[in-house]
Amino acid sequence: MLTDTERQQAADALLQAERTLKPVPQLSRTYPAIELEDAYRIQGLWADARIAGGARMVGHKIGLTSRAMQMASKISEPDYGCILDDALFNDGAQIKASLFIKPRLEVELAFIMGEDLEGPGKRIYDVMRATEMVVPALEIIDYRTDVPRAITDTIADNAAFGAIVVGGRPVRPMDVDIRWVGATLSKNGIIEESGVSAAIMGHPAAGIAWLVNKLHVVGAGLKRGQIVLAGSFTRPVDIAAGDVIQVDYGPLGAIGVSFN
Repeated sequence: MLTDTERQQAADALLQAERTLKPVPQLSRTYPAIELEDAYRIQGLWADARIAGGARMVGHKIGLTSRAMQMASKISEPDYGCILDDALFNDGAQIKASLFIKPRLEVELAFIMGEDLEGPGKRIYDVMRATEMVVPALEIIDYRTDVPRAITDTIADNAAFGAIVVGGRPVRPMDVDIRWVGATLSKNGIIEESGVSAAIMGHPAAGIAWLVNKLHVVGAGLKRGQIVLAGSFTRPVDIAAGDVIQVDYGPLGAIGVSFN
């Protein structure tokens, strides 16, 4: 475990990396005693500083939802981070690639909460009842520390969250089988990735239920109106200035975004 001073130093280092766009050494190397609890506390200190600077928390993201990624990270469950309003973009946005260090794009679904939801013991059907709508979304992931990274590095770094893009056709959660939402991601006119939402823990709402129960442990939950990114169902795709991205979700519409 780390001391409070070490946790604050780690959060300050991540804030510096975000400001300068220069990654810092892995926290797991700088602080070999770091544990998962430390990593989430560092994430919280980072978020507190960003909110104190004027950002507003609008939701949460879930990462490492695939078994392959969990095994690669030597962890048996997903991780989570927060979404701030200054990292929220709409369909058609032109985004400066220079806002990020090494951005990559993932295809996801976002749940918009229709009511508060708190643990413990919440399941998929509780999430579906509490969700107002589900919308197509893209997550831009970015790393503020050097690689290779331990899971504690990723968690402390707000679960590698960079930004979110929302668009397409919002649907009520029971209007479609959200396990079988398919999507293709094209970069500069070439299909780079495709996937189906059942790849997210068997059901996209499964990760949301996991998150609600994890948040309960730290005295928190999901709030009405919050956005929750359920996890990626494609591999991440590298992006750079000049790239044009089109993601086709079939009946759920499409998202287009460009980077300059």
